Amino acid sequence: MHAGGADGIRKAAGILLLLMLMMLWAREAFAQEPEGSADSPAERLALVLDVQGPIGPATRDFVSRSLETAAERDAALVIIRMDTPGGLDASTRDIIKDILNSSVPVATWVGPAGARAASAGTYILYASHIAAMSPATNVGAATPVAIIGATPGQDKDTPAGKGKKKHDGAAEEGEGDEEEENVAPAAAAGDAMMKKAVNDSVAYIRGLAEKRGRNADWAERAVREADSITSEKALELGVIDLIAANIGDLLEQADGRIVEVNDRDITLDTSGLVTERLEPDWRNELLAVITSPTIAYMLLLIGIYGLILEGYNPGAILPGVVGAICLLLALYAFQMLPVNYAGLGLIVLGIILMIAEVMSPSFGALGFGGIIAMVVGSIILIDTDVPGYAVSRSLIGAIAVAGSLGMMAIVWIAVRARQRPVVSGREELVGAAGVAMESFDSDGHVYVHSERWNAIAEAPVREDQAVVVTGLDGLKLRVRPVSPESQEQEDV
Repeated sequence: MHAGGADGIRKAAGILLLLMLMMLWAREAFAQEPEGSADSPAERLALVLDVQGPIGPATRDFVSRSLETAAERDAALVIIRMDTPGGLDASTRDIIKDILNSSVPVATWVGPAGARAASAGTYILYASHIAAMSPATNVGAATPVAIIGATPGQDKDTPAGKGKKKHDGAAEEGEGDEEEENVAPAAAAGDAMMKKAVNDSVAYIRGLAEKRGRNADWAERAVREADSITSEKALELGVIDLIAANIGDLLEQADGRIVEVNDRDITLDTSGLVTERLEPDWRNELLAVITSPTIAYMLLLIGIYGLILEGYNPGAILPGVVGAICLLLALYAFQMLPVNYAGLGLIVLGIILMIAEVMSPSFGALGFGGIIAMVVGSIILIDTDVPGYAVSRSLIGAIAVAGSLGMMAIVWIAVRARQRPVVSGREELVGAAGVAMESFDSDGHVYVHSERWNAIAEAPVREDQAVVVTGLDGLKLRVRPVSPESQEQEDV
């Protein structure tokens, strides 16, 4: 019966999976059909991509696939409409590689009004064939985030660094030198790591600026000093090519410009282009969801606990299936995110300690140690401070509170269990009441707990007299009569 039920569940799951695949295929088939007649031979295309929010694996996948689509459909231009606070370095560099190697010219437009191209967005703007901004937008602040806590601007070449150096020089005599000598070794490692990151980013963005003929000096200031400027200032300094109020204005101003595409100069013919907006497909949407650090963190916990429940209840099927799927999705998401594996190890260690507390209660030592390890691991799990790429502190706090309450409940149950009287085993027989089956002075038989026992009497016992167990001698019970008056009558 159990095997038949399991087979039925497997068949139902298989049918459901097949239906989902058919729906996704149908969606892809319809999605590939362009709206209207935009891809007719008489019309030339400008494909528009929206890049909004933090740049991560989902954004990278969307841009890469969209550039491939533009090449397949022989589009005349790809327009990236961008509004971003920054993003992950690996994803940003992959996007830039795709733009540099694209066979279709790419115009990045920071818009609409109020948008920004901060941090990673600055690099993408510099890499594009056409760099444009809407009025009331800004670009810059491209300094790499300090993972180890060093402040990027505190370099001797920056104004902040020079000010600090001057301030230190005022206390050059006396305790100043000694204090500086004590501080320098502690900060040396952090400064070296930060300098490497900053210098690498400077060289990278200067290379992009020189390739596109844009202001390389300001690009370096954007990295070293986190400089940020408005669209008007960016046009004045040669950071961008034009200011456009909208996409139509962008196409009008870009017409006739000469850009380098795959080592050859081409003249843009953007007049009369039909714009078509490309939407993220189901794959991009799924990737955007699971690569959210908070969602990936939850998938990891669900996966681990699902497998644990399946281990406690073999054959339950559902916890194991859900746990395995969630764990695989979490591992895939972590492979694409900048994960601190020390944090991941602490999370796993914390879960193991909490399980150990349940299996062998230690009155909270293991359990609360596991909660601490899990909270610390969760905080340092994602190795970046990029906005939007950190595990929710509220979620970590909720899990910590829930775990603490669970550990307190386990400790309370363990304490109460120790205070309860013994109800089984040899210890429970001591003090138990019984009845003598016969009169005897030394060896005889008694009824205790509805069982017949061999007994050794500490005093003469008569038949049907109540007795109490005082101890054990191997498989024999030591008993004594309950009533002293009865003992005196027996002696007479």
